[in-house]
Amino acid sequence: MLQTVDVAELRPGMYVQKLLGPWMQHPFWRTSFVLDEARLAQLQDSGVEQVVVDLSRSHAAGEDGSEEEAVPAPFDAAAPLAEPAEARRRIIVPDSTVSLASELARARRICDEGREAVEAMFREVRLGNGVDAGRVLPLLDEITGSVDRHPTALVSVARLKDADSYTYLHSVAVGALMAMLARQLQLPEDQVRDAALGGLLHDMGKAMLPQEVLNKPGKLTDEEFDIVRQHPVHGERLLREGGVTQEAILHIARHHHEKINGGGYPQRLSGAELPLLTRMSAICDVYDAITSDRPYKAGWDPAESLRRMASWQGHFDEMLMKAFVRSIGIYPIGALVRLSSDRLAVVVEQNPATLLAPRVRVFYSAKSRTHLLGVDVDLATAGERERIVGVESPAKWGFRDLEKLWLP
Repeated sequence: MLQTVDVAELRPGMYVQKLLGPWMQHPFWRTSFVLDEARLAQLQDSGVEQVVVDLSRSHAAGEDGSEEEAVPAPFDAAAPLAEPAEARRRIIVPDSTVSLASELARARRICDEGREAVEAMFREVRLGNGVDAGRVLPLLDEITGSVDRHPTALVSVARLKDADSYTYLHSVAVGALMAMLARQLQLPEDQVRDAALGGLLHDMGKAMLPQEVLNKPGKLTDEEFDIVRQHPVHGERLLREGGVTQEAILHIARHHHEKINGGGYPQRLSGAELPLLTRMSAICDVYDAITSDRPYKAGWDPAESLRRMASWQGHFDEMLMKAFVRSIGIYPIGALVRLSSDRLAVVVEQNPATLLAPRVRVFYSAKSRTHLLGVDVDLATAGERERIVGVESPAKWGFRDLEKLWLP
């Protein structure tokens, strides 16, 4: 028997069949479970107001507080994430004294300098020299500074890379994404820097791969993929030999391709075997990879990429994935969206107050298939007059260089 119950009326032993409310709001990766004291406290702190309870599968907790477990516990219950609930729900507010346009311009410079710095490190490795992590510390300061001023500016610009610059700018992008996610989680300053530096250095092992394999425009053979799968092992070794001592950074280099369900590589680690920063790196690495143009495929729209990533069961830490979406936005800068007026628009800025209503630039009529004079609309103040009803594929509409609509 199913019954809708207010969260305030829940008691340990009740079987929650379904959580009512946006998936971004609750802290659980499963939506069906037996309530114990810990889960009840999480649920009451999450902002979810109502749930559906299956009374036939509910029971009272025993006198000692114990209860029969009807379903598997939420992921990694033995090693819960350290961030408080308010950190999982908060949205980072940009520095109001710095305009987004000026930060986007600065981000372009950081990307140019970052590409040169990372490419130089790769070149040194290919010449047989070691990794000098110290040479990217000024770049690290630039990245974290940009993220502190406008969290999504640098990650938006770094996503715009061509196939030739992918390997080097990917490192810059992942460093920025890691810093952004670390800020979202309110991690201590030393962990923020380790996260950003780990992102910058995570792919150094690719410097050991044959160029014809690394930049192959077509599908890799099984033998070639086996070669590629060794780059995390090479990366950790290069960093150790180069004097990197932070275990968190070394773990990122070796294990950023692992999956929560144990299906990744090189060691098929899973669950609690993966530390927090490594779990973060898996999300940041994949997001930048699938949204970027690669030698063998065009990048996906950022909003569509988030939707797909959220559907890949067992790949990522679910709570971290939600925090990542909060930090970058459900509709990231540059996403192509369809409005209720049947017009198409590109997202140009996030709204700190609501993830569902960014500022967009309307430029096309989907109904008449004609270009319009660009006009900015703040969906947070538009009310029911205008809202996002879906995400569109730029390729479907034949749009190229959409960044020209939002880059200064």
